Order: sequence, then structure tokens, then C-alpha cells
Amino acid sequence: MNGLREGVHMVLLVIDAQKGITDERLYRFESFVSNVKMLIESARRNGIEVIFVQHDDGPGSGFSVGDADYEIYEKFAPRENEKRFYKTVNSAFCNTGLKEYLLAKKDVQVVMVGLQTDFCMDATVKSAFENGFEGIIVLGANSTVDNAYMDKETTWKFYNEFMWPKRYAKCIGMEEVLNLFENYAIIEK
Repeated sequence: MNGLREGVHMVLLVIDAQKGITDERLYRFESFVSNVKMLIESARRNGIEVIFVQHDDGPGSGFSVGDADYEIYEKFAPRENEKRFYKTVNSAFCNTGLKEYLLAKKDVQVVMVGLQTDFCMDATVKSAFENGFEGIIVLGANSTVDNAYMDKETTWKFYNEFMWPKRYAKCIGMEEVLNLFENYAIIEK
């Protein structure tokens, strides 16, 4: 049923969508925000666990526990009962407890959205693959800014259209992911 298997546990992993980096500098900012918000709402409605990951650059950085920029972007605000994992390196799976948490659930599909395409998203996508998780990247639900080597559009295309597909994860559009979420709710009933 649209790529879902019976018994699979699906999660939506929202990576580093924090106030300090979620702004107009991002590639396709408005559609990124709209898509992530829609995916979070759909996941919740269809019984898919939403998990948030926050990056901490350390005390005094302006991007650490207690700093306004460290908090999750207000349009994606986690609910009180939703899990959060905290990291100090790019990968959400490195010394955070997330890997162990998901491995305990057995057959897991990890739908990954967030920031930044060429940093924490990339490290997390590759780490998910290396740890045996089936990864799904939602096209239009990850973003980045210009870097010293590529503009943000080229960077986004490099990862979403070249690096990740057929290597590390499935890269599929919003409509297909929303259908997966709806079918997940049907299978779970």
C-alpha cells in the first residue's frame, strides 16, 4: 500500500527547525515552512509519532539551551508529549539516544524534514541509512542557505536530486508522503 508494510513503525523526524536558522535566508522559505507545518499536522492526525531534534552549539554561542534562537520555530511547536532529542554534532543519531529509541521499535521508516540540507540533514540521512533505518526525504521540506561553494538552490538540488536518492533514502514529494501518512493510519487501525 504505497510503500508501506504491515507492522512498520513510521516517525516524522523534525531536524533543527530552530528559531535562529528558520528565516527568509532559506531556500524556498515560505514553501518550506508551509510543507513542514502540513506534515507535522498530518502526522499527528494519522497517529505518526513526531520527534524533534535540536542542535546545541554550547554555552555562550547564542544557539544553546536557554537562548531564544535555540527554541523550535513557533509554527512547528512541539506538543508537550512529543519527544525531543538534543545534539552537539551534525547527526541526530550520534550520542543522542535517538538511535536506541528507534531500534527498540524494530521496523522503522524515518521521514526526515528540517535544516540544513547540507549539514545536519545530510549527516542524519546518512547515519539513518548506516544504522539500518529506512529513510524518506520529503522534497520541499528541507532547506539551506548559500555557502562558500554553492548557492542554496544548487546545494538543495545536489542533495535532494543527486546525493540522497537511490543511495541513502527515498526522496519523494509532499503528495506522496501525505498519502503514506493517510495509509499508515488505515494500516494501524
